[in-house]
Amino acid sequence: MQQSYEVTGQAGRVLVVDDDPTVAEVVAGYLDRAGYTVDRADDGPTALTRAAAHRPDLVVLDLMLPGMDGLEVCRRMRAHGPVPVIMLTARGDEDDRILGLEVGADDYVTKPFSPRELVLRVESVLRRTRPDTGTRLLSAAGMTVDPAARRATKNGTELALTLREFDLLAFFLRNPGRAYSREDLMHQVWGWDFGDLSTVTVHVRRLRGKVEADPARPRLIQTVWGVGYRFEPQGGVSEHA
Repeated sequence: MQQSYEVTGQAGRVLVVDDDPTVAEVVAGYLDRAGYTVDRADDGPTALTRAAAHRPDLVVLDLMLPGMDGLEVCRRMRAHGPVPVIMLTARGDEDDRILGLEVGADDYVTKPFSPRELVLRVESVLRRTRPDTGTRLLSAAGMTVDPAARRATKNGTELALTLREFDLLAFFLRNPGRAYSREDLMHQVWGWDFGDLSTVTVHVRRLRGKVEADPARPRLIQTVWGVGYRFEPQGGVSEHA
């Protein structure tokens, strides 16, 4: 039995970047009907120009583009500020998916895909960008996380975190001292009940590179062999206004 999806759009601007006009048209049509303002581009330079003219709330970005590939487009967009990215790829190779995550993609979808499911992925990512106004500041190990402003600092310097990296760090600060499996983190942080667990692995590795004094010997985000990961800040975590 085919699964059905209820599409409930949220206001926002989405940039769809794909050199296949059929794919771009179908994706743009579904997003438009879900209530989004949609811009389109069929190559990397055009995508960067459109993004500079009208900053999107999210980018649906094909990995395989002519001239400038999606990885380079993602890098250049992120150089001008954080923006959520869902990567599209026709390849089934895990290395390509990991490359997308390494440059900061928040999600990826492998072609062929259901356009309605893609809309739900867009909604899921954008939902997590909204301020969490009911949560107080969290502090540990020289870091301060402000969920309402979606801002994190370490020793007074702002951390350049992607959407998922921020969510992962905030989750660890809210739940210190407990070991979580990759499946647990995928459910709690990504909101997925299933998916490629390398997504979690890559994001933990990227986050360690930004918060650990020595990412090769992590002391904060520890690996619990046979289980997953545990956040162990010396001095604990404080919560304050």
